[in-house]
Amino acid sequence: MPQFAYTARTLTGENVAGTISAGNKRETLKSLAERSLFPLHVEEKRQANWSRQRRVNTPVLVSNLMQLADLLQNGVPLMESLSLLASQCPHPHLADILTDVRDQVAEGTPLDEAFGKHSDVFGELTVSMVRAGVEGSFLEDALKRTAEFLEKQQELKARVTGAMIYPAFLATLGGVITVLLIVFFVPKFAELFERLEQDGGGLPLPTVILLGMSDTVSQYGWFLGAAGAGGFLWLRKLVRTERGRVFVDRWKLKIPVFGPIFHGYAVSRFCRILGTLLRNGVPLLRALEISRDSAGNRVLSQAIRNAAENVSAGETLSGPLAGCGLVPRPVMAMIRVAEEANNLDEVLVGIADGIDRNTARQIDIMVRLAEPTMLLVMGMMIGFVLVALLLPVFDTMTTMG
Repeated sequence: MPQFAYTARTLTGENVAGTISAGNKRETLKSLAERSLFPLHVEEKRQANWSRQRRVNTPVLVSNLMQLADLLQNGVPLMESLSLLASQCPHPHLADILTDVRDQVAEGTPLDEAFGKHSDVFGELTVSMVRAGVEGSFLEDALKRTAEFLEKQQELKARVTGAMIYPAFLATLGGVITVLLIVFFVPKFAELFERLEQDGGGLPLPTVILLGMSDTVSQYGWFLGAAGAGGFLWLRKLVRTERGRVFVDRWKLKIPVFGPIFHGYAVSRFCRILGTLLRNGVPLLRALEISRDSAGNRVLSQAIRNAAENVSAGETLSGPLAGCGLVPRPVMAMIRVAEEANNLDEVLVGIADGIDRNTARQIDIMVRLAEPTMLLVMGMMIGFVLVALLLPVFDTMTTMG
């Protein structure tokens, strides 16, 4: 049973603190009232154990969202549905989260806000879709569509990850071999190269570069490793800030090869969610507000926010979106025609399907090119080391000949 820490005031005006075992916060408040204590602060004690730290996998989250949608669709009340999911969830961390969500809903908190307090597990997309479902009275459909979207996203991620295992192995193997050659193999030739240089024959430029790399890694390897780890942790902390996330999202759109994939994914996500909301009767301005938070890219979200301001001033959607420059022209042309034909919701979902197909083709091409690219890079790294080692020997043999 959960433990709740409390600070309360007695009838004599003294402040007391302690803990109570209770099923939820409401039971804790009731227990304090029975003791003639006026609660000032009540908070559940979070026990730090390994199960609470484990990440919730997407398949587990998808399964629970689908079960919640099925329960609600078959007439089971929300509170009872959440209790059933929490009691039957095989993942301890998610079970605790569902219990907390149930307690918050019991205290009057909307479901989307309760999910939002665990956005690290549910994600912005789930929170936004649940918010739209609650406001538009289509919560069951919103949960199912969110689960389907997350499932497709997981399938795509699994396919890319599976296809990239071998190229990643080649890249790692090539890097390890190169480092081992530089650290352990190259120094054995240092004495020979030093004698050749003293005899008056200069060393080729690749050999000079290789010897410099070897000396640097041998003398400052631990320092460089520590600096690299510190830099990584600093960047990781920086990108978690709002300013850092905006910078990363803007940079992601400009990466060669990968940039168009990230761009298409963000536009597809926006179009699909906006079309779904409009299809379920959500007003355009409110649908724009929800879908912009679910786009997955803060640069695009800001452009959508600016477009929503112009739409509220009486303009059509296509005009402000075209001005931001982030939505492809063919997509804008279809949106413009759809607004005139009054079937924007259907066209947006169709646009998302088309972008997803195009993005899948781009990913397939990228994955197919990854393997030969890694082989080429690995060959170039090892080849550079071997050539730099053999060039002085060839030069010496040529001079002697």
